[in-house]
Amino acid sequence: MSEIQFDNITHSYEELPSVSNISFSVKQGEVVSLLGPSGCGKSTLLRLAAGLEKPQKGHIKQGDKVISSPDYALDSSKRGVGLVFQNYALFPHLTVLDNVCYGLKGSRKQNLSIAREVMSDFDISQFANSYPHELSGGQQQRVALARAICPAPNLVLLDEPFSGLDTRLRDRVRDKLLHVLREKKISAIMVTHDSEEAMFMSDKIVVLERGNIAQIGSPLDVYRAPKSSFVATFFGEANQFSAKVEKGMVNTVLGDIQADGFEDGQTVEVVIRNENLNVFDAPAQDTSDVSFTVLETHLLGSSTLIHLSDRDDDRGYHLHARIPGLNYFEIGSKVYLSASPNDIYIFNVA
Repeated sequence: MSEIQFDNITHSYEELPSVSNISFSVKQGEVVSLLGPSGCGKSTLLRLAAGLEKPQKGHIKQGDKVISSPDYALDSSKRGVGLVFQNYALFPHLTVLDNVCYGLKGSRKQNLSIAREVMSDFDISQFANSYPHELSGGQQQRVALARAICPAPNLVLLDEPFSGLDTRLRDRVRDKLLHVLREKKISAIMVTHDSEEAMFMSDKIVVLERGNIAQIGSPLDVYRAPKSSFVATFFGEANQFSAKVEKGMVNTVLGDIQADGFEDGQTVEVVIRNENLNVFDAPAQDTSDVSFTVLETHLLGSSTLIHLSDRDDDRGYHLHARIPGLNYFEIGSKVYLSASPNDIYIFNVA
């Protein structure tokens, strides 16, 4: 399979901009996630990739061949693309087995063998003779995934593919899907608003904001080196506050933070993700001099969320820390905080 390349794609709906000058590529066997909030243009790019619409500007290429442009769109059936959209689009008059077989070109015997193997991968073998209306939403979603993967397409397009699944099933199905994609060297473009899902599934993440690319890179790149507060906060809840740069430093309740590249007197935004705050019950070498009061604690399973304040009124800092495991800090107790300089992000105020 050749690389899929999006070159300067721009598209609008009734003069309302959807995406603007979008460029990225998908290599053979690569999983690329389009990540962002509702209305940022993710599904538009998926529809353009599927050939359901033509871009108003720019073009999409497969290798050296243009497959979409303002005046041309290769028919969807000729693109070697598997589609999984949110409404599943299963054929109601066909059994699950026949739905999964749809699109296979071999003999009936060969098709059934391939379909049953893929159905086993997605734990839907027991529904072979059932019809879509007899299945739950999550079961239908797995059938749609199996049907898209079964013909071993060059590229599979996934629109929120795990949204109808409960947490335990979602983890298992996405793990199975990723295994199948890797094994068959199928490329994928996945639309999601779930940053954890994007990090789990992706080789590359395209973060979209209001129809533009906010950042593109590996999961590690976009998580550890966000280019804006939008990107930083999209990968987990965060503490945000403004401060001024003085003598190359930003003074905060956590101490002085180096602010390279910012001018003295400039107001900046400081972002610290909840999980990057360390909480201690006594001052330590790297903790701030300011003590915080524990206001609330919430057990979240594998972690605990702690609400903290440095003052008794609402004029001070109110921070959230997410610590691993069970909480052992009493409400009302005094604690001390620290954060690695590498986990404190400073951005221009938008």
